[in-house]
Amino acid sequence: MKHETLTVELGERSYPIVIGEGLLQQAPKLLQQAGVSSKSQLLIVTDEHVAGHYLQQLLDILAEAGYRATASVIAAGEQSKSLAGYERIMTEAIQAGLDRKSAILALGGGVVGDLAGFVAATYMRGIDFVQLPTTLLAHDSSVGGKVAINHPLGKNLIGAFHQPRIVIYDTSALHSLPKREVAAGFAEVVKHALISDEAFVDWLEEHADRLWNLDSELLAKAIQRGCAVKAAIVSEDETEQGQRALLNLGHTFGHAFEALSAYSVLNHGEAISIGMCLAAKVAERVGLAEKGVYERTEKVLRLYHLPTKWPGDLTPEAVLEAMKRDKKTVGGKLALVLPRAIGLVEVVKDIDEEIILTVMREEVEA
Repeated sequence: MKHETLTVELGERSYPIVIGEGLLQQAPKLLQQAGVSSKSQLLIVTDEHVAGHYLQQLLDILAEAGYRATASVIAAGEQSKSLAGYERIMTEAIQAGLDRKSAILALGGGVVGDLAGFVAATYMRGIDFVQLPTTLLAHDSSVGGKVAINHPLGKNLIGAFHQPRIVIYDTSALHSLPKREVAAGFAEVVKHALISDEAFVDWLEEHADRLWNLDSELLAKAIQRGCAVKAAIVSEDETEQGQRALLNLGHTFGHAFEALSAYSVLNHGEAISIGMCLAAKVAERVGLAEKGVYERTEKVLRLYHLPTKWPGDLTPEAVLEAMKRDKKTVGGKLALVLPRAIGLVEVVKDIDEEIILTVMREEVEA
């Protein structure tokens, strides 16, 4: 069975990203290769949607190979990434008898990966975890070791850097996704192209119809290219002291939209899609990017059925205040990732807040 393997190079903590169809069946072998012991109890964290498709299958496969595993099933959606959700899974891990040689397996999308990873990062001061992404969006969040939960005042404000032992990406799971989740995942694929390679953007435009219809061969290529972009950046800057911040294109706006709508109106991909368009508009307004960057950004996002216009009833003033609570803000000063051209972005500090407000107010009026 054909699969692709990439490596996130982090010295002794390096780990593989294995991408291909049918990989769930090979999970025990891959876990053994990654050093996950079959002697200690495992905990699988998943959500109620994914559980119905894959949980029992994974439990059976692991049991047949001699692994002992139990499961924690959370409600689907960003609201589960909370202090209450964290406490519940931590309690279940203790009750299940996990020890310091145990591992937590994150079977699901970005919410599951972030929450399970944060539990793993803090249980007994840190145990192993494994990412088993089942969504397209999670091709981004499953790589890089950022794990976190939300606070009502901001997204991902409580978290850690905790790298997985391995990422096992079974692309077969993507065929069961609702189209809205497919679109959300393509937001991160497009982001990886916009920050790294105009030729990748060209490719995404050329193959949009086949990718939208989940052509297996092209989908694997898109995931591999997106993961490769992220893996290369994370290998250079694990804890976001410099280059890794470029991966946040659209996220300062997007996280504000999510927090202000209580994580219940826009999903993550939709929020950052709108955020990337706003970043392009701000870049053109301050003279960083030539005219046309916004138009191209919006065009490629719309090809993947993503929203690009101002979200609902939010006010620019409220969004700006939420942006100031973002982790990338230092000393009250916003730092935005802005495009200089398609395929080239940079972190820009000390942008006049009135310019940001003006761009957002224009979007509201439009």
